[in-house]
Amino acid sequence: MPHIRSVPPEQATGELADAYRSVAASRGSVANILQIQSLSPAAMTTHLAMYRAIMFGPSPLSRAEREAVAVAVSVANGCEY
Repeated sequence: MPHIRSVPPEQATGELADAYRSVAASRGSVANILQIQSLSPAAMTTHLAMYRAIMFGPSPLSRAEREAVAVAVSVANGCEY
């Protein structure tokens, strides 16, 4: 349970509901890391666009290398997500 107030997908309206539908259409569901940003749908969609660019955009790194960097950063930050 997060300590930050968030809006679950079933309670979303307006811009947030649109953003959740878009995320769920491409990913099957809305991850908690995105729901935690639900009070600012613009921030949530910008975060997702940045993630997609970093992980799937043109890069000299392979997808596996990108994931390895993400895991190393998470470990260094003490993040278990």
